[in-house]
Amino acid sequence: MTLPQFVPYRVLACPCLYHSKHSSFKQLCKLPYVFSLQIGSLQIKDKPEENGKCVCATLKDKAAQSLLNKLIRNNLVNNTNQVEVLQKDPNSPLYSVKSFEELRLKPQLLQGVYGMGFNRPSKIQETALPMMLAEPPQNLIAQSQSGTGKTAAFVLAMLSHVDPNNRFPQCLCVSPTYELALQTGKVIEQMGKHYPEVKLVYAIRGNKLQRGMKLQEQIVIGTPGTMLDWCGKFKFIDPKKIKVFVLDEADVMIATQGHQDQSIRIQRMLPKNCQMLLFSATFEETVWNFAQRIVPDPNIIKLKREEETLDTIKQYYVLCNSREEKFHALCNIYGAITIAQAMIFCHTRKTAGWLAGELSREGHQVALLSGEMQVEQRAAVIDRFRDGKEKVLVTTNVCARGIDVEQVSVVINFDLPVDKDGNPDNETYLHRIGRTGRFGKRGLAINMVDSKMSMNILNRIQEHFSKKIEKLDTDDLDEIEKIAS
Repeated sequence: MTLPQFVPYRVLACPCLYHSKHSSFKQLCKLPYVFSLQIGSLQIKDKPEENGKCVCATLKDKAAQSLLNKLIRNNLVNNTNQVEVLQKDPNSPLYSVKSFEELRLKPQLLQGVYGMGFNRPSKIQETALPMMLAEPPQNLIAQSQSGTGKTAAFVLAMLSHVDPNNRFPQCLCVSPTYELALQTGKVIEQMGKHYPEVKLVYAIRGNKLQRGMKLQEQIVIGTPGTMLDWCGKFKFIDPKKIKVFVLDEADVMIATQGHQDQSIRIQRMLPKNCQMLLFSATFEETVWNFAQRIVPDPNIIKLKREEETLDTIKQYYVLCNSREEKFHALCNIYGAITIAQAMIFCHTRKTAGWLAGELSREGHQVALLSGEMQVEQRAAVIDRFRDGKEKVLVTTNVCARGIDVEQVSVVINFDLPVDKDGNPDNETYLHRIGRTGRFGKRGLAINMVDSKMSMNILNRIQEHFSKKIEKLDTDDLDEIEKIAS
């Protein structure tokens, strides 16, 4: 059975937005699909089961957030961060490119790059691609957030190093989850559209191969456990013939039990001249230690992060005694000022659901986003909000990062963010209210305080950021009008 072209990835367990409209898929999609892919065509080989549950149901928060970022971004982020490069040999010249032509790619790959809508290299691609395509190959550790073009960069490196005349695996790419592996496969399919001699297979649980067989596909993408089995126990892959090893989403990888050890065991099987490429959105100490174990003698690319700032955001708090009083205050704010679009953050799904219902009854166009939704459903909700189909987005923390909607003028913390121990979660506060005051505009953040404990949380947030949060009387309409001026 061949999937139609308009189904680019499989993420959801039923019921879901896509499958509810296409009943012929309802039974099939209760289990995740396994794809064996010839560039340009996608075929179902098997439908595996993991402890009787869809793999999607076990997605880690970090992996889900990473996947969500990939799904909601249709183009590259306009990244203004500076790139910092640390070369293994400081005396060697540092090359960067301003066009893909300078890389002397195979014509069919150049065609694939332009077909994907890349007109010129992104900031990270400018520096990373010359290193990845160098002869002899150079190892690389790179920090790169979603939307910077890093997947396209390492996919281009894999496709460039493959010899299509050799019918055996030459490039391995390890991803933390099945869904993230499929996203990388989608990029390979697009970029390799004009290079049909190169084939791809997925090393994921449930893709059962006959014992004793040898893979003929040149690129293998998969999760660490299955990839390790295919290289070691089953010998489907000869690790000594691998030219390029990519470890993607390293920060997500180490958050999943066992993946770190499995990745290191795969790396130890590979030849010394194999090119090692590791990517991570963040570089806390645990990730850095892991990266150094995987990648010997690396070049390092880091993004000098521009800190999110509170300077363009006016912050207020409102004293209330109950959630009903909070809702009343919210209605007064809406009655007094014009709000293009707003994001309202709640601590629990239950509160978010209740609030969305109350706002709908008041006549507001409301979207609801919460953690039990599948990732593709979340992406659809965010797309609708971004398109202006709903004016209010009520959400739990699943939406605190990475979502840029230009029309968001107000962020409301219906509940203040706290960690699992009940302490202020300052980073989440910053990410939440950072959804407003973007794109050079002034933003407005309003915090609802309903107890001595939440007042204490607010005071500690003020101290942490050294920014005073002013009190707002929502029964005084003149006062509310002033905050919008």
